[in-house]
Amino acid sequence: MVKVKICGITNLEDALYAADCGADALGFIFYPKSPRFIEKTKAKEIISKLPPFITTVGVFVNESIENIVNTVHECNINIVQLHGDETPDYCSKLPVKAIKAIRVKDEDSLKKMTEYKTSTFLLDAYSEYSYGGTGKIFNWDLAIKAKGYGRIILSGGLTPDNVREGIKKVKPYAVDVSSGVEEMEGKKSKEKVREFIERVRSLDT
Repeated sequence: MVKVKICGITNLEDALYAADCGADALGFIFYPKSPRFIEKTKAKEIISKLPPFITTVGVFVNESIENIVNTVHECNINIVQLHGDETPDYCSKLPVKAIKAIRVKDEDSLKKMTEYKTSTFLLDAYSEYSYGGTGKIFNWDLAIKAKGYGRIILSGGLTPDNVREGIKKVKPYAVDVSSGVEEMEGKKSKEKVREFIERVRSLDT
């Protein structure tokens, strides 16, 4: 069964709706430059009201380990997702499991995956201007090759219209979506969230 992560959660309504639709994980972005940035106090409040069995993921970019540790404990974050230039040694010092994001430009982009001890990687489209959330698709043939280095979370440009195609081609461990299910930056579309999850689940039967 392919796991589903809805990322860029900024409000309780979106969080609860995604959970009720069957999302496995919700992502909270603690990177101030992101249009989906959320303050720790707000994330803590939302997470405290989530139903059980929902995995919470904190997304960080080049943040200090001290600040990540504080956020993890304060907000009750289960997993850390790293989108910056974090080193393998940095990842090993975190108090919870880490997902390392790889911005895929070409096959050479995958080589760095061999350096990390993390069991799961998130693959996103490369951009020289952004650390993630580009809303663009990359070459999924490279995602298939990346599976040789660990579990793969497919991200980048996914929508309700193309997620089934992506899963059939790549067969990832999970899929991750943010802008592809929004009605505006930071606000999810209920229809798109429901359709996205339904189309992923339709492949499980």
